[in-house]
Amino acid sequence: MADEGELGCAETADATRRTRLANERTYLAWWRTGLTAFAVSLGAGRIVPDLTNAARWPYALVGAGYAALGLLLLVYGSMRERAVERALQEGRFVAVDGRFVAVLSGFGITLGALTLVLVVAAP
Repeated sequence: MADEGELGCAETADATRRTRLANERTYLAWWRTGLTAFAVSLGAGRIVPDLTNAARWPYALVGAGYAALGLLLLVYGSMRERAVERALQEGRFVAVDGRFVAVLSGFGITLGALTLVLVVAAP
């Protein structure tokens, strides 16, 4: 029968494994969200203007915004994954950067508002 020290060590190792797997899933979520932003970028910037008689530039501008959002998500997701892994190796926690959350929220709100304007105002 295992003593308390061995059980504690096994529980810690198991928790670390679960945390690393959660970090990996989160990293993949950043990727999925970034790739989705790229798909929206193509739809808004290329496909929709070809299907309408509206001016192309507003759609291209919004499409480029979604592409920039996708890049931002992929870059930050990669940086975050590495930061969490380093923190795990050092036995500490690293919180998400509040400034990034604010920038991401502002960027998303702006893109959403521009998309709404296109949907409502487009002929």
